Amino acid sequence: MAKWGGLLFIFLIYFPLAWLALMSISERPLSGIPLPLTMDNYRALVDDTRWVAPFSISLLIAVFVGIVSAIAATLVGRHLPNAKRSGLKLLLCVIPLFVPGMSMGAALFIVFRAMLGLKLGYWSIIAGHFIWAFPFGLLVVLVLTSRFDHRLVEAAEDLGASKLRTFLDIELPILRPGIVGAGLFGFLLSFNEVLRTMFLRGTSTTMPIYNWTMAASQQSQVPIIFALATIILLVTLPLLAGVFWVLYARIDKS
Repeated sequence: MAKWGGLLFIFLIYFPLAWLALMSISERPLSGIPLPLTMDNYRALVDDTRWVAPFSISLLIAVFVGIVSAIAATLVGRHLPNAKRSGLKLLLCVIPLFVPGMSMGAALFIVFRAMLGLKLGYWSIIAGHFIWAFPFGLLVVLVLTSRFDHRLVEAAEDLGASKLRTFLDIELPILRPGIVGAGLFGFLLSFNEVLRTMFLRGTSTTMPIYNWTMAASQQSQVPIIFALATIILLVTLPLLAGVFWVLYARIDKS
């Protein structure tokens, strides 16, 4: 029973993605019928360059949020296991996980725009995305720091190693999977974020906002969105699979 349940779960995850890729080369993608096949959607995607700027913006924001999330999660994750009232501090850090995106976006909009009178833009998008991504990265890092043998650090300090040298030589190799995982979470959550971005973008347009706008207002653009989404999948999925294999499979073997 568990075997068939697992197969059903895998089917529900990957079949829609495979069907999306098939519909991206269908002559009538909105009909749900794959045949006849054509590359017209991809040709239209190349000809219509309006998506390039939003895609570039989303990519840069996601990379920045991923890096900042990894750094912040590492710093806080190293501190929490040995901190006083660590449970309360952890609760305060992960509360954004349970706040609906629309509520958090509206709250940040009120603070940034209505109270402080700031002009919204890329910086406010980054702030909203970081608040959303940081708790995920922190939990990933905590999986490793909570099991970390601090006697190794104490031994290094007794031998005269500086704090920086101790971190680079002892902690960093052990925490690297968690740090990279936190960065990947930050990147993916930021790149796909819509609800918070709607409130915090000002006049800026990210890739998810562009896709949502095109799908809502111009049905003729949907086939192009299918093609673009397929390209993103073909690039990101193998890349992420390779990263996780290097970080986890090779570490387990060694």
